[in-house]
Amino acid sequence: MPNTIGVIGLGVMGSNIALNMASKGEKVAVYNYTRDLTDKLMNQAGEAALEPYYDVERFVQSLEKPRKVFLMVTAGAPIDSVIESLTPYLESGDIIMDGGNSHYEDTERRYNDLQTKGIGYLGIGVSGGAEGALHGPAIMPGGDKEDYEKAAPILTKIAAQVDGIPCCTYIGPEGSGHFVKMVHNGIEYADMQLIAEAYTFLRQRLSLPVEEIANIFGTWNEGELQSYLIEITENILRKKDEETGKPLIDFILDKAGQKGTGKWTSLQAIDNGIANSIITEALFARYISALKDQRVKASSILNGPDSAVEPLDKKAWIEYVRQALYMGKICAYAQGFTQYKATSELHNWNLPLKEIALIFRGGCIIRAQFLNTISAIYEENPNLDNLLIAPYFAEKTREYQKGLREVVCEAVQTGIPFPSLSTALTYYDSYRTANSSASLLQAQRDYFGAHTYERNDREGVFHTDW
Repeated sequence: MPNTIGVIGLGVMGSNIALNMASKGEKVAVYNYTRDLTDKLMNQAGEAALEPYYDVERFVQSLEKPRKVFLMVTAGAPIDSVIESLTPYLESGDIIMDGGNSHYEDTERRYNDLQTKGIGYLGIGVSGGAEGALHGPAIMPGGDKEDYEKAAPILTKIAAQVDGIPCCTYIGPEGSGHFVKMVHNGIEYADMQLIAEAYTFLRQRLSLPVEEIANIFGTWNEGELQSYLIEITENILRKKDEETGKPLIDFILDKAGQKGTGKWTSLQAIDNGIANSIITEALFARYISALKDQRVKASSILNGPDSAVEPLDKKAWIEYVRQALYMGKICAYAQGFTQYKATSELHNWNLPLKEIALIFRGGCIIRAQFLNTISAIYEENPNLDNLLIAPYFAEKTREYQKGLREVVCEAVQTGIPFPSLSTALTYYDSYRTANSSASLLQAQRDYFGAHTYERNDREGVFHTDW
Protein backbone atom coordinates (compact mmCIF):
# COMPACT_ATOMS: atom_id res chain seq x y z
CA MET A 1 0.00 0.00 0.00
CA PRO A 2 1.57 3.34 -1.02
CA ASN A 3 2.21 6.14 1.44
CA THR A 4 -0.38 8.94 1.40
CA ILE A 5 2.15 11.73 1.94
CA GLY A 6 5.89 12.25 2.29
CA VAL A 7 7.75 14.56 4.66
CA ILE A 8 11.25 15.85 3.90
CA GLY A 9 13.26 17.59 6.63
CA LEU A 10 13.20 15.82 9.97
CA GLY A 11 14.31 18.45 12.44
CA VAL A 12 12.03 19.06 15.40
CA MET A 13 9.28 20.70 13.34
CA GLY A 14 9.40 18.20 10.47
CA SER A 15 9.49 15.20 12.79
CA ASN A 16 6.51 16.49 14.75
CA ILE A 17 4.52 17.21 11.58
CA ALA A 18 5.20 13.64 10.40
CA LEU A 19 4.14 12.22 13.77
CA ASN A 20 1.02 14.41 13.71
CA MET A 21 0.09 13.10 10.26
CA ALA A 22 0.68 9.51 11.33
CA SER A 23 -1.42 9.96 14.47
CA LYS A 24 -4.31 11.12 12.27
CA GLY A 25 -4.24 7.92 10.21
CA GLU A 26 -1.95 8.92 7.35
CA LYS A 27 0.74 6.58 6.07
CA VAL A 28 3.82 8.81 5.97
CA ALA A 29 7.09 8.39 4.12
CA VAL A 30 9.96 10.32 5.75
CA TYR A 31 13.33 11.39 4.36
CA ASN A 32 16.16 13.60 5.54
CA TYR A 33 19.33 14.66 3.75
CA THR A 34 21.37 13.19 6.61
CA ARG A 35 20.50 9.73 7.90
CA ASP A 36 20.93 10.52 11.59
CA LEU A 37 17.71 12.52 11.90
CA THR A 38 15.73 9.84 10.08
CA ASP A 39 17.03 7.18 12.45
CA LYS A 40 16.36 9.41 15.47
CA LEU A 41 12.75 9.90 14.41
CA MET A 42 12.19 6.22 13.79
CA ASN A 43 13.58 5.39 17.24
CA GLN A 44 11.03 7.68 18.88
CA ALA A 45 8.13 6.92 16.54
CA GLY A 46 7.18 3.59 18.08
CA GLU A 47 4.10 2.21 16.36
CA ALA A 48 3.49 5.36 14.30
CA ALA A 49 2.78 4.73 10.60
CA LEU A 50 6.10 6.13 9.37
CA GLU A 51 8.21 4.56 6.64
CA PRO A 52 11.82 5.76 6.41
CA TYR A 53 13.67 6.27 3.14
CA TYR A 54 17.32 7.05 2.50
CA ASP A 55 17.07 7.62 -1.24
CA VAL A 56 15.01 10.42 -2.85
CA GLU A 57 13.86 8.37 -5.85
CA ARG A 58 12.58 5.51 -3.72
CA PHE A 59 10.96 8.03 -1.36
CA VAL A 60 9.02 9.60 -4.26
CA GLN A 61 8.09 6.24 -5.78
CA SER A 62 6.55 5.16 -2.47
CA LEU A 63 3.86 7.85 -2.64
CA GLU A 64 0.35 7.43 -3.98
CA LYS A 65 -0.60 9.58 -6.97
CA PRO A 66 -1.02 12.48 -7.16
CA ARG A 67 2.07 12.59 -4.98
CA LYS A 68 2.12 14.99 -2.05
CA VAL A 69 5.48 16.00 -0.59
CA PHE A 70 5.64 18.21 2.51
CA LEU A 71 8.90 20.10 3.03
CA MET A 72 10.04 21.23 6.47
CA VAL A 73 13.42 22.52 5.35
CA THR A 74 15.37 25.67 6.23
CA ALA A 75 14.19 28.62 4.13
CA GLY A 76 16.32 29.87 1.25
CA ALA A 77 18.78 27.87 -0.85
CA PRO A 78 18.08 24.53 0.94
CA ILE A 79 14.47 24.64 -0.33
CA ASP A 80 15.66 25.17 -3.91
CA SER A 81 18.13 22.31 -3.54
CA VAL A 82 15.45 19.90 -2.31
CA ILE A 83 13.07 20.91 -5.10
CA GLU A 84 15.82 20.33 -7.66
CA SER A 85 16.42 16.83 -6.26
CA LEU A 86 12.70 16.00 -6.31
CA THR A 87 11.51 17.22 -9.70
CA PRO A 88 13.18 14.52 -11.87
CA TYR A 89 10.97 11.94 -10.15
CA LEU A 90 7.69 13.88 -9.97
CA GLU A 91 4.94 13.95 -12.58
CA SER A 92 2.35 16.45 -13.73
CA GLY A 93 -0.31 16.81 -11.04
CA ASP A 94 2.02 16.06 -8.13
CA ILE A 95 2.28 18.66 -5.36
CA ILE A 96 5.18 20.04 -3.34
CA MET A 97 4.21 21.83 -0.12
CA ASP A 98 6.68 24.14 1.62
CA GLY A 99 5.80 24.32 5.30
CA GLY A 100 8.81 26.41 6.34
CA ASN A 101 9.18 30.15 6.86
CA SER A 102 10.00 30.97 3.25
CA HIS A 103 9.78 34.52 1.99
CA TYR A 104 6.59 34.81 -0.01
CA GLU A 105 8.41 36.19 -3.07
CA ASP A 106 10.63 33.07 -3.13
CA THR A 107 7.44 31.01 -2.96
CA GLU A 108 6.03 32.87 -5.96
CA ARG A 109 9.23 32.22 -7.94
CA ARG A 110 9.13 28.50 -7.13
CA TYR A 111 5.42 28.36 -7.89
CA ASN A 112 6.00 29.84 -11.35
CA ASP A 113 8.97 27.57 -12.09
CA LEU A 114 7.11 24.39 -11.14
CA GLN A 115 3.98 25.44 -12.97
CA THR A 116 5.88 25.11 -16.25
CA LYS A 117 6.51 21.45 -15.32
CA GLY A 118 2.89 20.80 -14.35
CA ILE A 119 3.86 20.36 -10.69
CA GLY A 120 1.76 22.10 -8.06
CA TYR A 121 3.37 24.19 -5.36
CA LEU A 122 1.76 25.27 -2.11
CA GLY A 123 3.45 27.76 0.19
CA ILE A 124 2.10 26.80 3.60
CA GLY A 125 2.43 28.96 6.67
CA VAL A 126 2.64 26.80 9.79
CA SER A 127 2.43 28.42 13.22
CA GLY A 128 2.53 26.92 16.67
CA GLY A 129 6.11 25.90 17.23
CA ALA A 130 7.14 22.33 18.00
CA GLU A 131 4.10 21.59 20.17
CA GLY A 132 1.74 22.96 17.54
CA ALA A 133 3.38 20.89 14.82
CA LEU A 134 2.84 17.75 16.91
CA HIS A 135 -0.63 18.39 18.29
CA GLY A 136 -2.19 20.83 15.80
CA PRO A 137 -0.82 24.05 14.31
CA ALA A 138 -2.55 26.91 12.51
CA ILE A 139 -2.06 26.29 8.79
CA MET A 140 -2.11 28.93 6.04
CA PRO A 141 -1.94 27.34 2.56
CA GLY A 142 -1.43 29.47 -0.56
CA GLY A 143 -1.25 28.36 -4.20
CA ASP A 144 -3.71 27.03 -6.75
CA LYS A 145 -7.08 26.18 -5.22
CA GLU A 146 -7.20 22.81 -7.02
CA ASP A 147 -3.84 21.83 -5.52
CA TYR A 148 -5.06 22.85 -2.08
CA GLU A 149 -8.15 20.68 -2.51
CA LYS A 150 -5.91 17.65 -3.11
CA ALA A 151 -4.01 18.30 0.11
CA ALA A 152 -6.89 19.69 2.20
CA PRO A 153 -8.06 16.35 3.68
CA ILE A 154 -4.65 15.92 5.31
CA LEU A 155 -4.01 19.56 6.20
CA THR A 156 -7.37 20.11 7.88
CA LYS A 157 -6.94 16.86 9.78
CA ILE A 158 -3.58 17.80 11.32
CA ALA A 159 -4.52 21.43 12.07
CA ALA A 160 -5.62 22.70 15.45
CA GLN A 161 -9.37 22.53 15.99
CA VAL A 162 -11.48 25.25 17.66
CA ASP A 163 -15.19 24.57 18.19
CA GLY A 164 -14.86 21.71 15.72
CA ILE A 165 -13.47 24.01 13.01
CA PRO A 166 -9.97 23.32 11.65
CA CYS A 167 -7.50 26.19 11.96
CA CYS A 168 -6.73 25.80 8.28
CA THR A 169 -8.31 27.47 5.28
CA TYR A 170 -7.36 28.27 1.71
CA ILE A 171 -5.65 31.65 1.84
CA GLY A 172 -5.23 32.55 -1.82
CA PRO A 173 -2.99 32.20 -4.89
CA GLU A 174 0.79 32.10 -5.32
CA GLY A 175 2.74 33.23 -2.23
CA SER A 176 -0.22 34.46 -0.19
CA GLY A 177 -0.01 31.68 2.40
CA HIS A 178 3.57 32.47 3.30
CA PHE A 179 2.75 36.18 3.23
CA VAL A 180 -0.02 35.69 5.78
CA LYS A 181 2.35 33.68 7.99
CA MET A 182 5.02 36.39 7.63
CA VAL A 183 2.71 39.15 8.85
CA HIS A 184 1.40 36.82 11.57
CA ASN A 185 4.97 36.68 12.84
CA GLY A 186 5.22 40.46 12.64
CA ILE A 187 2.09 40.78 14.79
CA GLU A 188 3.68 38.25 17.12
CA TYR A 189 6.75 40.49 17.51
CA ALA A 190 4.52 43.43 18.44
CA ASP A 191 2.35 41.40 20.81
CA MET A 192 5.37 40.03 22.66
CA GLN A 193 6.99 43.47 22.96
CA LEU A 194 3.78 45.05 24.28
CA ILE A 195 3.54 42.36 26.95
CA ALA A 196 7.20 42.82 27.86
CA GLU A 197 6.66 46.57 28.29
CA ALA A 198 3.60 45.98 30.49
CA TYR A 199 5.66 43.60 32.64
CA THR A 200 8.49 46.14 32.86
CA PHE A 201 6.15 48.88 34.10
CA LEU A 202 4.67 46.61 36.77
CA ARG A 203 8.14 45.52 37.87
CA GLN A 204 10.10 48.75 37.65
CA ARG A 205 7.59 51.54 38.24
CA LEU A 206 5.17 49.80 40.60
CA SER A 207 7.99 47.74 42.19
CA LEU A 208 5.84 44.61 42.28
CA PRO A 209 7.46 41.23 42.99
CA VAL A 210 7.56 38.69 40.18
CA GLU A 211 5.11 36.38 41.94
CA GLU A 212 2.51 39.14 42.17
CA ILE A 213 2.97 40.05 38.51
CA ALA A 214 2.44 36.38 37.62
CA ASN A 215 -0.86 36.53 39.51
CA ILE A 216 -1.83 39.68 37.61
CA PHE A 217 -1.17 38.01 34.26
CA GLY A 218 -3.16 35.01 35.45
CA THR A 219 -6.12 37.28 36.23
CA TRP A 220 -5.77 39.07 32.90
CA ASN A 221 -5.84 35.73 31.11
CA GLU A 222 -9.33 35.12 32.50
CA GLY A 223 -10.68 38.26 30.80
CA GLU A 224 -10.54 40.04 27.47
CA LEU A 225 -6.74 39.79 27.30
CA GLN A 226 -6.99 35.99 27.26
CA SER A 227 -4.35 34.64 24.88
CA TYR A 228 -1.56 32.12 24.53
CA LEU A 229 1.12 34.78 25.05
CA ILE A 230 -0.49 36.06 28.26
CA GLU A 231 -0.81 32.46 29.46
CA ILE A 232 2.84 31.58 28.86
CA THR A 233 3.97 34.88 30.40
CA GLU A 234 2.28 33.87 33.64
CA ASN A 235 3.97 30.45 33.45
CA ILE A 236 7.37 32.01 32.73
CA LEU A 237 7.10 34.34 35.71
CA ARG A 238 6.23 31.43 38.02
CA LYS A 239 9.28 29.39 36.98
CA LYS A 240 12.04 29.22 39.59
CA ASP A 241 15.78 28.87 39.04
CA GLU A 242 16.68 25.38 40.25
CA GLU A 243 19.89 26.47 41.99
CA THR A 244 18.70 29.59 43.81
CA GLY A 245 14.94 29.16 44.03
CA LYS A 246 14.54 32.71 42.74
CA PRO A 247 12.49 33.66 39.65
CA LEU A 248 14.25 32.34 36.56
CA ILE A 249 13.34 35.50 34.62
CA ASP A 250 15.91 37.41 36.69
CA PHE A 251 18.72 35.22 35.36
CA ILE A 252 17.88 35.43 31.64
CA LEU A 253 20.11 37.77 29.63
CA ASP A 254 18.16 40.66 28.10
CA LYS A 255 19.21 40.02 24.49
CA ALA A 256 16.38 38.96 22.16
CA GLY A 257 16.94 37.12 18.88
CA GLN A 258 14.93 37.05 15.67
CA LYS A 259 14.87 34.86 12.57
CA GLY A 260 13.91 37.35 9.89
CA THR A 261 10.14 37.21 9.45
CA GLY A 262 9.60 40.37 11.51
CA LYS A 263 12.15 42.17 9.39
CA TRP A 264 10.49 40.91 6.19
CA THR A 265 7.13 42.19 7.48
CA SER A 266 8.54 45.66 8.10
CA LEU A 267 10.40 45.80 4.79
CA GLN A 268 7.32 44.74 2.82
CA ALA A 269 5.28 47.44 4.53
CA ILE A 270 7.94 50.07 3.85
CA ASP A 271 8.23 49.05 0.21
CA ASN A 272 4.48 49.40 -0.27
CA GLY A 273 3.73 52.47 1.85
CA ILE A 274 1.92 50.63 4.65
CA ALA A 275 2.16 51.94 8.22
CA ASN A 276 3.16 49.09 10.54
CA SER A 277 5.16 51.15 13.02
CA ILE A 278 4.34 49.06 16.11
CA ILE A 279 5.70 45.91 14.49
CA THR A 280 8.77 47.78 13.27
CA GLU A 281 9.48 49.29 16.69
CA ALA A 282 9.20 45.81 18.22
CA LEU A 283 11.82 44.67 15.71
CA PHE A 284 14.06 47.64 16.53
CA ALA A 285 13.67 46.86 20.24
CA ARG A 286 15.23 43.45 19.59
CA TYR A 287 18.06 45.12 17.69
CA ILE A 288 18.70 47.49 20.61
CA SER A 289 18.56 44.59 23.05
CA ALA A 290 21.41 42.92 21.17
CA LEU A 291 23.68 45.87 22.07
CA LYS A 292 24.03 44.59 25.64
CA ASP A 293 27.67 45.61 26.18
CA GLN A 294 27.04 49.08 24.77
CA ARG A 295 23.93 49.51 26.90
CA VAL A 296 25.77 48.53 30.07
CA LYS A 297 28.50 51.05 29.25
CA ALA A 298 25.98 53.77 28.37
CA SER A 299 24.09 53.21 31.63
CA SER A 300 27.10 54.54 33.55
CA ILE A 301 27.42 57.60 31.30
CA LEU A 302 23.92 58.71 30.29
CA ASN A 303 21.45 60.04 32.83
CA GLY A 304 17.70 59.61 32.99
CA PRO A 305 15.11 61.97 34.52
CA ASP A 306 16.20 63.83 37.65
CA SER A 307 12.75 64.22 39.15
CA ALA A 308 11.87 62.19 42.22
CA VAL A 309 9.60 59.20 41.59
CA GLU A 310 6.35 59.47 43.50
CA PRO A 311 4.51 56.34 44.70
CA LEU A 312 1.48 55.34 42.63
CA ASP A 313 -1.84 53.85 43.59
CA LYS A 314 -1.21 50.17 42.85
CA LYS A 315 -4.77 49.07 42.07
CA ALA A 316 -5.48 52.01 39.77
CA TRP A 317 -2.23 51.68 37.87
CA ILE A 318 -2.50 47.93 37.38
CA GLU A 319 -5.80 48.66 35.65
CA TYR A 320 -4.15 51.42 33.58
CA VAL A 321 -1.51 48.92 32.45
CA ARG A 322 -4.19 46.39 31.50
CA GLN A 323 -6.01 49.01 29.46
CA ALA A 324 -2.77 50.14 27.83
CA LEU A 325 -1.85 46.59 26.87
CA TYR A 326 -5.27 45.86 25.39
CA MET A 327 -5.31 49.09 23.40
CA GLY A 328 -1.76 48.47 22.22
CA LYS A 329 -2.85 45.05 20.99
CA ILE A 330 -5.82 46.58 19.15
CA CYS A 331 -3.48 48.96 17.34
CA ALA A 332 -0.95 46.23 16.51
CA TYR A 333 -3.59 43.91 15.06
CA ALA A 334 -5.12 46.85 13.21
CA GLN A 335 -1.76 47.47 11.54
CA GLY A 336 -1.26 43.79 10.72
CA PHE A 337 -4.70 43.32 9.18
CA THR A 338 -4.34 46.60 7.30
CA GLN A 339 -1.15 45.17 5.82
CA TYR A 340 -3.11 42.07 4.79
CA LYS A 341 -5.82 44.19 3.18
CA ALA A 342 -3.47 46.55 1.33
CA THR A 343 -1.26 43.76 0.00
CA SER A 344 -4.28 41.68 -0.99
CA GLU A 345 -5.51 44.59 -3.10
CA LEU A 346 -2.02 45.14 -4.53
CA HIS A 347 -1.74 41.52 -5.73
CA ASN A 348 -5.46 40.87 -6.29
CA TRP A 349 -5.30 37.98 -3.82
CA ASN A 350 -8.72 38.49 -2.22
CA LEU A 351 -7.42 37.40 1.19
CA PRO A 352 -10.25 36.06 3.41
CA LEU A 353 -9.68 38.28 6.45
CA LYS A 354 -12.59 36.78 8.39
CA GLU A 355 -11.23 33.25 7.96
CA ILE A 356 -7.65 34.34 8.68
CA ALA A 357 -8.76 35.65 12.07
CA LEU A 358 -10.57 32.37 12.73
CA ILE A 359 -7.60 30.13 11.94
CA PHE A 360 -5.45 32.25 14.27
CA ARG A 361 -7.68 31.22 17.20
CA GLY A 362 -5.90 27.90 17.71
CA GLY A 363 -2.47 26.38 17.26
CA CYS A 364 -0.64 29.61 16.45
CA ILE A 365 1.39 31.86 18.74
CA ILE A 366 -0.93 34.90 18.56
CA ARG A 367 -4.10 32.95 19.36
CA ALA A 368 -6.31 35.15 21.49
CA GLN A 369 -9.91 35.58 22.55
CA PHE A 370 -10.47 38.79 20.62
CA LEU A 371 -9.77 37.11 17.28
CA ASN A 372 -13.42 36.00 17.42
CA THR A 373 -14.34 39.68 17.54
CA ILE A 374 -12.03 40.49 14.61
CA SER A 375 -13.56 37.70 12.55
CA ALA A 376 -17.08 38.93 13.31
CA ILE A 377 -16.08 42.47 12.33
CA TYR A 378 -14.84 41.35 8.92
CA GLU A 379 -17.89 39.15 8.40
CA GLU A 380 -20.05 42.25 8.86
CA ASN A 381 -17.79 44.53 6.80
CA PRO A 382 -15.22 42.70 4.62
CA ASN A 383 -13.97 46.01 3.16
CA LEU A 384 -13.37 47.77 6.47
CA ASP A 385 -10.46 50.21 6.12
CA ASN A 386 -9.05 49.69 9.60
CA LEU A 387 -10.04 47.71 12.68
CA LEU A 388 -9.76 50.85 14.81
CA ILE A 389 -12.93 52.27 13.28
CA ALA A 390 -15.02 49.14 13.82
CA PRO A 391 -17.68 50.12 16.39
CA TYR A 392 -16.53 47.54 18.97
CA PHE A 393 -12.89 48.62 18.93
CA ALA A 394 -13.71 52.32 18.54
CA GLU A 395 -15.65 52.07 21.80
CA LYS A 396 -12.77 50.21 23.46
CA THR A 397 -10.31 52.91 22.45
CA ARG A 398 -12.60 55.61 23.87
CA GLU A 399 -12.66 53.70 27.13
CA TYR A 400 -9.02 52.59 27.30
CA GLN A 401 -7.02 55.42 25.78
CA LYS A 402 -6.73 57.10 29.18
CA GLY A 403 -4.89 54.04 30.49
CA LEU A 404 -2.52 54.02 27.54
CA ARG A 405 -1.87 57.76 27.83
CA GLU A 406 -1.26 57.59 31.57
CA VAL A 407 1.14 54.65 31.32
CA VAL A 408 3.09 56.05 28.37
CA CYS A 409 3.42 59.49 29.97
CA GLU A 410 4.53 57.99 33.27
CA ALA A 411 7.08 55.81 31.48
CA VAL A 412 8.45 58.83 29.61
CA GLN A 413 8.65 60.89 32.82
CA THR A 414 10.52 58.13 34.66
CA GLY A 415 12.78 57.03 31.81
CA ILE A 416 11.31 53.58 31.09
CA PRO A 417 11.67 52.73 27.38
CA PHE A 418 8.31 51.99 25.79
CA PRO A 419 9.00 51.58 22.04
CA SER A 420 5.80 49.75 21.11
CA LEU A 421 3.26 51.13 23.59
CA SER A 422 4.31 54.71 22.82
CA THR A 423 4.20 53.95 19.10
CA ALA A 424 0.72 52.46 19.48
CA LEU A 425 -0.46 55.71 21.02
CA THR A 426 1.20 57.75 18.27
CA TYR A 427 -0.40 55.54 15.61
CA TYR A 428 -3.81 55.93 17.21
CA ASP A 429 -3.49 59.70 17.47
CA SER A 430 -2.09 59.97 13.94
CA TYR A 431 -4.90 57.89 12.45
CA ARG A 432 -7.63 59.92 14.18
CA THR A 433 -6.11 63.30 13.17
CA ALA A 434 -8.01 64.94 10.30
CA ASN A 435 -5.43 67.67 9.66
CA SER A 436 -1.82 66.66 10.18
CA SER A 437 1.62 68.27 10.04
CA ALA A 438 2.18 66.85 6.53
CA SER A 439 1.09 70.17 4.99
CA LEU A 440 4.37 71.69 6.18
CA LEU A 441 6.30 68.67 4.91
CA GLN A 442 4.82 69.17 1.46
CA ALA A 443 5.68 72.88 1.54
CA GLN A 444 9.26 72.03 2.50
CA ARG A 445 9.53 69.48 -0.31
CA ASP A 446 8.23 71.98 -2.81
CA TYR A 447 10.62 74.68 -1.48
CA PHE A 448 13.84 72.72 -1.90
CA GLY A 449 12.88 70.28 -4.65
CA ALA A 450 9.94 71.75 -6.57
CA HIS A 451 8.02 68.53 -5.78
CA THR A 452 4.67 70.40 -6.02
CA TYR A 453 1.70 70.11 -3.67
CA GLU A 454 -2.07 69.90 -3.67
CA ARG A 455 -4.37 72.45 -2.05
CA ASN A 456 -7.29 71.80 0.29
CA ASP A 457 -9.49 74.45 -1.32
CA ARG A 458 -9.25 73.63 -5.03
CA GLU A 459 -8.33 70.86 -7.45
CA GLY A 460 -4.96 70.64 -9.18
CA VAL A 461 -1.23 70.38 -8.56
CA PHE A 462 0.67 73.52 -7.55
CA HIS A 463 4.20 74.87 -7.19
CA THR A 464 5.25 78.10 -5.47
CA ASP A 465 8.34 80.19 -6.12
CA TRP A 466 9.22 80.43 -2.45
